[in-house]
Amino acid sequence: MKVVLLNSSDTEGGAARAAYRLHQGLQGIGVSSQMLVKNKKSGEPNVILSQNGIANKFDKIISTISNSPLRLYPERNRGIFSPEWLPDSLAAKVAKIQPDIINLHWVCGGYMQVESVPKFNKPLVWTLHDMWPFTGGCHYSEECERYTKSCGSCPQLHSSKDSDLSRWVWQRKGKAWKNIDLTLVSPSAWLAKCASSSSLFKDYRVEVIPNGIDIQKYKPINSQWAREILNLPKDKQILLFGIAGGTSNRWKGFNLLVSALQSLSKSGWKHRIELLVFGSSQPENAVELGFKAHYLGNLADDISLATVYAAADVFVAPSVYDNLPNTVVEAGACGIPSVAFNIGGLPDMIEHCSNGYLAKPYETEDLARGIAWVLEDPDRHEKLCRSARLKVEEKFTLQLQARAYKNLYEEILQAANGVD
Repeated sequence: MKVVLLNSSDTEGGAARAAYRLHQGLQGIGVSSQMLVKNKKSGEPNVILSQNGIANKFDKIISTISNSPLRLYPERNRGIFSPEWLPDSLAAKVAKIQPDIINLHWVCGGYMQVESVPKFNKPLVWTLHDMWPFTGGCHYSEECERYTKSCGSCPQLHSSKDSDLSRWVWQRKGKAWKNIDLTLVSPSAWLAKCASSSSLFKDYRVEVIPNGIDIQKYKPINSQWAREILNLPKDKQILLFGIAGGTSNRWKGFNLLVSALQSLSKSGWKHRIELLVFGSSQPENAVELGFKAHYLGNLADDISLATVYAAADVFVAPSVYDNLPNTVVEAGACGIPSVAFNIGGLPDMIEHCSNGYLAKPYETEDLARGIAWVLEDPDRHEKLCRSARLKVEEKFTLQLQARAYKNLYEEILQAANGVD
């Protein structure tokens, strides 16, 4: 069986890292897997560029042109919105690889035109990393449920017209994706439910397969050693926050974390905790958090990340909208409990008061209480750490994920070939 995974990048961003890990996991159990990407950062020989070096030099220009329809909506929210209307040559590239099955992942950023999907002419699996595949262009619909009908009057575009950009994107998807051989995979139960309720995917099969992680790379290691490497105090409790793309990503809830930390600082924790942040450099005009903060900037390699997790006592994921963030799985694999809001795919990973704490959505006081609850009792903290690791071992290993995908691929191919 020959599989090709399509993602805009191999390592940049959470979806890319999840797809790349799956690629490695499939190879680890003997599946012939290749990745086709627009931006390649790894040295992996089975990761193939979808375009030549000359085209890559114009990637920023292509992305700008791809997003040009958004100029019609100057009052729009500044979150990502993907029309995906520029033609591409992916179908021809995939045909040269001659896969038995194609696994789409995050294919935005001018990487894949909506109309390219039926051109692959192979059984398709689409792994959902956000809501874009079944919306009119947004990646998280927030409180809007227009994706269950036909989009239009898009609140993220600040549009009051039914026939707006979101309706145009939705209609293109509906027209292009009729009668394709497609199976959807969601890493979380929440996103699977959203996909099944969408007008575009309501008649398609949706499976839940959690993202996996290499538990030999991410594992509990000596905290004091990790802190010495990172020049962190050994007599403080370390609260860790990680975010791809910096603290300005409004879906990741940094503003809510700030409020929770300020509350925590006033309640007697000010001199007991320090904050560690990766994925963002220290901002020029840093907001007052109530605690000393250490900013590590962007980290991509597993060794650095595992060391950072090991230095922490608790990981906080204050996301407003999220699928199944890699960071919570990574923290758990390293034996670090997480505190998060009870939203999206977070309950799939965090069992309240068992391996972490689920705060009431967007109540920053409860988020602060959760952090304090995890940290205040050493014996309880030790139990939470063990439970966090055990949860990953039982549900989120790379081997479990790869085998589940392999079984799904085989089942789809048997059905396509008329084998019972």
